[in-house]
Amino acid sequence: MINLLKRYWKVLTTPSVHYSLAFLTVGGFIAGVIFWGGFNTALEATNTEQFCISCHEMENNVYAELKSTIHYSNRSGVRATCPDCHVPHEWTDKIARKMQASKEVWGKIFGTISTRDKFLDKRLELAQHEWARLKANNSLECRNCHSDESMDITRQSPRAVEAHQKFLFTGEKTCIDCHKGIAHHLPDMSGVPEWQ
Repeated sequence: MINLLKRYWKVLTTPSVHYSLAFLTVGGFIAGVIFWGGFNTALEATNTEQFCISCHEMENNVYAELKSTIHYSNRSGVRATCPDCHVPHEWTDKIARKMQASKEVWGKIFGTISTRDKFLDKRLELAQHEWARLKANNSLECRNCHSDESMDITRQSPRAVEAHQKFLFTGEKTCIDCHKGIAHHLPDMSGVPEWQ
């Protein structure tokens, strides 16, 4: 085995006899472009609502709930899709989120939430993970569409104005602190101290 590794190392470190440095450089550049294009194409393919709801766990549970909210159907005709709320728009943040989401693939493989009952049993845990993620990134995905600088508080209810001025504009709280359950049903919160 060691001899095999030594032989491969020698091949990798020996200058090319048949190809010029220019050919290898240009070939490496072209291969890099092809790889990068393929990588980004695959990344964007996994960043669509159609991909998200291709699992029956998502389509029959959280996507069905989304359809009854203002994020799905509203007077302006603007619809928030799964990636809008669950995947950051900036490339580095998106890659970090995709790496976190790789754990969800394991859940799919092992059937963690493959039935409605299993989903409801894990719903609080799943929601708490998502709320913690949004809190940690200052509700970045919410802010992709909702900018506190462009909020017209004169068109909000007195309660909303007070809350936004006291918490959101001061940075004391972030969107998800008050808007849990805005796009999906809340889990059973009876065991959560702050909700009792």
